[in-house]
This record gives sequence, C-alpha cells and structure tokens, in this order.
Amino acid sequence: MSAPEALAQVIRNEMVESAHYGHLIAIDGAGNEIFSRGDIQAPIFPRSSIKPIQARAMVNLGLKIEPRLLALVIASHSGAIEHIAGVREILSSFGLKESALQCAFDLPLGEIERKLWGEKPPARISMNCSGKHAGMLATCVINNWDTSNYLDMNHPLQIAIKQDIESAAQEKSANETFDGCGAPLFAISTAGLARAIYNLLNSDDGASQAIVRAMRDFPEMVAGSQRLSAIWMRAIPGLIMKEGAEGVLIAGARAHGVVAFKVIDGSMRAHEVITRAALQRIGLDGGSAVPAATTVFGGPPPKVAIRAPF
Repeated sequence: MSAPEALAQVIRNEMVESAHYGHLIAIDGAGNEIFSRGDIQAPIFPRSSIKPIQARAMVNLGLKIEPRLLALVIASHSGAIEHIAGVREILSSFGLKESALQCAFDLPLGEIERKLWGEKPPARISMNCSGKHAGMLATCVINNWDTSNYLDMNHPLQIAIKQDIESAAQEKSANETFDGCGAPLFAISTAGLARAIYNLLNSDDGASQAIVRAMRDFPEMVAGSQRLSAIWMRAIPGLIMKEGAEGVLIAGARAHGVVAFKVIDGSMRAHEVITRAALQRIGLDGGSAVPAATTVFGGPPPKVAIRAPF
C-alpha cells in the first residue's frame, strides 16, 4: 500500500511552504490507467462525486423527468432560486410535499445564495442535496415503495443504487455509512470511482446517456453559475464534472477518459490547480475559459502560488 502523494503545493518565493496530499488517477479513452499518484486502491468515501451513478440507478428504476430537472437530481446545488424551484417542481410532479424530504436542514451552499437567503432558518429544500432526495422520493413513488424510510440502508432503492455503484466500480463497498445529507454512502477506491464514471460515459444505454446529457446541457443546475464544475463544463463541450465533499472530484469526457482524485485533508483550496493538471493528462484544457487560481493568502503571485507537482 502506497502513501498519499502531493497533489498541490503552496509555493512561496520558490520554496514549498505547505502541501495538499491525496490520491489521483487518470485513465484514457480506452479505459487504461495512464497516470496515478498516491494509493488509488485505498477505500475512500466518494461523497457527492458518486451522484451521477446514484441518479443513473434512479433512471433505470423508472425515473423520467426532463434533463433540466435530472441535472438537479445529480446536483450539489448552490441553493439559487432556480434550484429550489426545480426541486419543488420534481416533488409536485409526483404528488409529494416538501415535508417528504429527509435530507439535513441547511442554508444554501453558495456564498451569494446564502446571503440572499437572509435571516431565514436552515431548511431541507435549501440543502445542496435536496434535488437528489427529491429524485429518490419520486423513484419510490414510481415503484410503489415506502417513502417514509427511503434512506434506510436496506430500502429497495438504496440496494439498487449500491448494486449500480459496485457494478460500475468493479469492486465491493469497503464501508457502508451515511453521507452528510443522510443518504447511504458506500466506500470505494479512487480507481473504482474513476472506473464507475468511465462506465457511465462509455455506456450506450438510455439511462447513462440521460445522465451525461443532463450534466452536459445544464451545468449550472448541477452546481451553480460560479462553481468550478459548471465553469469547466461550459468551457469544454462533452465534459462532465462533479465535486464531492472532503476533497473529492471526478471529471471526464467520452473520447478522452476520466480523472478522479481525493485530497486527504478534505480541502478544496487547490481543486482548480489539481483539476487543470489532471485533465491535461487526458488531453483536455479549458484554457482562458477557466480562470487560473489566484486566491493565495499572504502574498501576490508569482511569489506565492498554488501549483500541481505533476
């Protein structure tokens, strides 16, 4: 078992001041590993980066909604007006009330959206995973399953989601627990996560194509207009990208391959730098359409900068 390796370094006057360590893998368009750092076989919790696979399982179980709303099922949304309205639209389409949501209470994820929320208390619908939960509830209605316990590990919905994740990742879950939103969460390796997204991008079934199309066509619904994943998906046609809590990210395009990484300290400070360097490994570059990272505390670039050492 190898140790985590540096995925990003803070450089001050050409000296490494601090570093973000983790695991990273890049696989090419044929599914072959072409680059890795750290221990890509160590189990990690993929957090929200696995939502495209969770959503595909729901589509396979009969969830049929327009791509704009399906993007919300995949989303870790910022809590903008259009996000919250979309979640309500999903719920009402299946005869569900907002009270059916069992995700955690939270304020909007986006900084601007949180300010616009004002003094209102945290709510389930403003929680960034409310779209996923609305999709889960809708899938239960379609299949005549109990909606009161849809987050139980042994609920038919969650069993089907786990099966899809394990099949796509080509490995069994190493740990079963619950995500920050309350939904079941299954540990797989960084390599398994990359395989799962590769499987999604390269499967010709209707469910996989629906997920990819929703992410590609509605990146702002998957995240928010100023979020890293939305910016990159707008910049590169065909690219899908999804962040996950605690430093996880996946990205890929069918003709190029997939990258996946986990930053061990859970920080997202260096995500833009790591993502740019990783995507270049599979021949993708957002160029000037994706602004370079500039936020480094304690000094101006180029004397202080975050760089990827690979």
